[in-house]
Amino acid sequence: MLGISAQYYYDIEKGKRNLSAEMATRLAEIFGVTTDYLLGRTDKPNDESDWDSKLPELTEKEERDIALKLEKILNQLDHENAVSFYGEPMDEETKEAMRISLESSLRLAKQLAKKKFTPKKYRK
Repeated sequence: MLGISAQYYYDIEKGKRNLSAEMATRLAEIFGVTTDYLLGRTDKPNDESDWDSKLPELTEKEERDIALKLEKILNQLDHENAVSFYGEPMDEETKEAMRISLESSLRLAKQLAKKKFTPKKYRK
């Protein structure tokens, strides 16, 4: 499977030989872990930061829907002065941070709903 002898593998495990980057990658793939886990650099066997790569891609229509919802929400907040801090209106920096947060939340909600409610036979 690896193209190496059992002794060579044993020597790597005991630290008598160094593991090449190529061999580390191959071993990590076989065991289903990251190379960092294999080399003892982390306690996490899988890269948990990669969770969003498992979410479905959004179509252009879904992206437009998100943009329209975001615009509608921001217009309501802007016109009604619904959000203020200590009676003061939001500054531009805070508005931008809120816009980014809302957009991210809308996108994530759409992706999670798409993942949950799309029948398995239509998933890629």
